[in-house]
Amino acid sequence: MYVLALAALVWVFHDVHPQRLLATMVIKDWWYLAVAVAVDILTYALQGARWSLLLLPVGKLRPIKATQAIYAGLFTNEILPLRLGEVVRAYLASRWVDAGVSSVVPSMLVERLLDGLWLSLGIAYAATVVPLPGKLVDAGGVLAAIVVLAAGVFVWIVYRRERKLEHGEQSHSRSGLESATSKFAAGIAAIGISRRLFVAALLSWGMLLCQGLAAWFMMLSLGIKLPLSAAATVMIIVRLGTSIPNAPANAGSFQFFTVLAMGLFGVDKTMAAGYSLVDFFVLTTPLWLLGLAAVWQTGMSFSSLRKAALGYPKSP
Repeated sequence: MYVLALAALVWVFHDVHPQRLLATMVIKDWWYLAVAVAVDILTYALQGARWSLLLLPVGKLRPIKATQAIYAGLFTNEILPLRLGEVVRAYLASRWVDAGVSSVVPSMLVERLLDGLWLSLGIAYAATVVPLPGKLVDAGGVLAAIVVLAAGVFVWIVYRRERKLEHGEQSHSRSGLESATSKFAAGIAAIGISRRLFVAALLSWGMLLCQGLAAWFMMLSLGIKLPLSAAATVMIIVRLGTSIPNAPANAGSFQFFTVLAMGLFGVDKTMAAGYSLVDFFVLTTPLWLLGLAAVWQTGMSFSSLRKAALGYPKSP
């Protein structure tokens, strides 16, 4: 993945003149930049509220604590590859609600399902705004198929659970993989098709909207006059391109897909490359600071953070 990240950066900058690049990175309106940062932070606050809601069948975790776990996980993703921060936030939440990690994971799977649903719809929307490259359309189609399959599995699990409860069937003790699978299914079924799920879906839409607005305000801060629909399309393409595990902080892939997406709207490659750097560093800096604060408040050391990410946490 590091080789791919390096190859992506080489493609982004191979024909970009350094002086022109620096000229495109000058902030022209600091107010827009401040709003972009605020809206981006709001994205994670909404995610914390959503996760707190989905975790209710397991235990009560305040939105601010859920957001803290999310930021700790994001900070881990910035320093370790393969999205290992997801393990960290699951571990922290399980400690705070006094439940096993396996009880927390179903809520995170439902989060991914909701994210995939809105991202699929976003790709469909983007295709109406600008002609997309064939490979991006194919990737969107694959994502949509996965979402439909996952949604079908979700509905089946909930329906099967309700049928068992109606007939008074008791769960028999199991061991090994079968027991773990049963616990995951029970956790997903506990969330169910309920008002809680629909509110979580609305919060997921709000998160995607905030990310689109953050991208738009960042563009305006650099003097890039694209409409909101174009900025949202760029963000959606970047989200799709970086949805698979990448190098830490999505370095390389973020710049590649940003330049690729902005090129669809006729933005000069040098300008797009400059924007990709400013957007990356400006929005990553608060994530680092808030993530570091979130980790510090947990009392975990960097060593225990790494061990938690690798799947064998120790109590701090």
